[in-house]
Amino acid sequence: MTGLLAAPPILLGLGWLDPQVLLNWMGPSAFWGMLLVIFAECGLFAILPGDSLLFVTGLFIADGWAYAPGIVPTLVAVVAAAWLGNLCGYAIGYRVGPALFKPDARVFKQDYADLAHAFFERHGARAVILARFVPIVRTFVTLMAGVGRMSRRVYVLYSGIGAVLWGVSLTMAGYWLGQFDVIRTHIDAICVLIVAVSLLPMLAHYLQDRAAKRRSRA
Repeated sequence: MTGLLAAPPILLGLGWLDPQVLLNWMGPSAFWGMLLVIFAECGLFAILPGDSLLFVTGLFIADGWAYAPGIVPTLVAVVAAAWLGNLCGYAIGYRVGPALFKPDARVFKQDYADLAHAFFERHGARAVILARFVPIVRTFVTLMAGVGRMSRRVYVLYSGIGAVLWGVSLTMAGYWLGQFDVIRTHIDAICVLIVAVSLLPMLAHYLQDRAAKRRSRA
């Protein structure tokens, strides 16, 4: 475990985005710090390494991480942190939306809130679940769900489903792959790969949008 925690960060030189650096910096409080990071990314609009952090957490537990209570309690805690974070973000968006988004605002225009409402009315449940797996989008979609007045009952249900799918799949992936030496010795490269793969949906959407605009101009 010491070797894993001491591995040098390579994530674009941004040590605070390296899950190993975060866990190492937090020391004995790393487990609770990890849960706080997950909560903040899902509900407080913080840009943090949620995907790779869950993967590394599972990998560390497989390697006998002394600061975690075990894989099953960790999965329960991760899902709870992600779900409660989403509920907090939704509540913030629901409450500040009317005051923040105004017709005469330069940045937070009322039209954006209306578009968010229409989007969640049309794609609601699917959008909440799929957004969970996309960095940055995951961070802000919960705010816009509140601003857009998405049904609270629907949001509570499907954000919970998304929390289970996201939290369990990534943590268990690290836990299962942690038994292979090649994964443990190339953990930084794996984290970079996780971030790259998670950004693919955003890239695909961007390319599709550009192609659609070109066709409309033609």
